[in-house]
Amino acid sequence: MSVRKVCVVITARASYSRIKSALYAIQRSRNLELHLVVGASALLNRYGDTAEQIRKDGFEVGSTVFFILEGENPTTTAKSTGLGIIELTTLFANLKPDVVVTVADRFETIATAIAASYMNIPVAHVQGGEVTGNIDEKVRHAVTKLSNLHCVSNETSARRVIRMGESEDSVHITGCPSIDLAAEVAHNPELNFDPFERYGGVGARFDLAEGYLIVMQHPVTTEYGEGRRQIAETLRAIRKLHMPTFWFWPNADAGADDVAKELRVFREHHMRQDYIRFFRSMSPEDFLRLLINSRCIIGNSSVGLRESSFLGVPAVNIGTRQRGRERGPNVVDVGYRGEEIVEAVQHHLSNGRYPSCHIYGDGNAGKRISKVLEQAELKIDKSLVY
Repeated sequence: MSVRKVCVVITARASYSRIKSALYAIQRSRNLELHLVVGASALLNRYGDTAEQIRKDGFEVGSTVFFILEGENPTTTAKSTGLGIIELTTLFANLKPDVVVTVADRFETIATAIAASYMNIPVAHVQGGEVTGNIDEKVRHAVTKLSNLHCVSNETSARRVIRMGESEDSVHITGCPSIDLAAEVAHNPELNFDPFERYGGVGARFDLAEGYLIVMQHPVTTEYGEGRRQIAETLRAIRKLHMPTFWFWPNADAGADDVAKELRVFREHHMRQDYIRFFRSMSPEDFLRLLINSRCIIGNSSVGLRESSFLGVPAVNIGTRQRGRERGPNVVDVGYRGEEIVEAVQHHLSNGRYPSCHIYGDGNAGKRISKVLEQAELKIDKSLVY
C-alpha cells in the first residue's frame, strides 16, 4: 500500500481541538503522510495564535495561508471565503495531496472543500450531518455534498448524511475527536496548572477553591447587529451572579467586533470588578481541565453541548446558535434575557454535575478517522465534474 499524503486544514482554535487526536493518529500511521496547513484566524494573535499552540504540541506546520479580512461583518466574511478559495487552490496545486481533511461548518471549511473539489482532490469531512442554528448548518450540509468521505459523530448524523444522497460506504461513524481529549482529561481531572500564570489574561485574579463559571459566547451571524445587546445581557447576568468567571473572547464570525467592543466597554467601566478574568484562548487540554472543574459553562459554544455532555458539566445554552444540535441532560436552553440566564445557572448550581453522556463519541475518534483515511477508496466521480 502506497503512503497517502493527507492535507489537514486548520483555520480556527475550535477546529484544532476538533481534529487534534486524529492528527496524532495520522502522524503515527505508516501508511499516511501528514501535511498540516494552518490559516485564517488560527494565525492571528487576537484569537489566541493557534498556530503557536500547534507547534508547542509537537506538530510541524507545513504551510500557512492568510485570508481573513478585517471587519468581522457579513461582507468581510463572504470576501474572506472567496480569498480562502483562491489561496488554498494555489496551495493544493503545489502540494498535490491525495486527500484534504476539513472540519465542521465554518466559512473557512467550505472554502477548503470548494477549492479541493474543483481540483478533483478527494475531501474528507469531519463532523458532517449535524444540525444547528445560524448559517453554520447550511455550510455544514454544503460541505457534505462537496465531500467524498464522511467521518461523523454518531448514528443520527450518519443517517442524515445518507438521506442527503451520500453513499453508505462513504459514511463512517467515528465519534468526535474533541471527545478523545475530554476522555483523557476525565481520567485525570485535576486542575494541575495556574491559569493566571500560564495564560495571563486581563481582569481579576481570584481564588478557584469556591468554584467558578466559564463564559464562551460567540456572535450569531444570522442575527448580525444584535451582538452588543446580546452580550450585554450575559454580562448583566454574570454581574448579578457575582461568581468567579473565566470569560473567553469570541471567535472570528461576523459580529465578533461588536461583541468585543461591548466586552471592552464593560472592562473600562468596571475595572474594579473582582470576579471576571478575560482570556483569548488556551490549549485544548488546559481548557478542558478548566471546564471539568467548573460549576457551569454559559454561552452558545458547541462545547456546552459536546465536550460538556461527556464530562457531565452543567451548561446554559443561550439563544439560537446551537438550535437543533443534539444535547444531553446537562443543557438548559434559554433566550438572551439576563434574568433567564441567572435562573438557569442557579438551577444548575443547586443540581450539580450530570452523568457522562456519549452522544458525540467514546474517546476513540482519532484512531478511527486515521483508519478511514488509510483504508477508504479515494476516487472522484468524473461524471460530477463539469
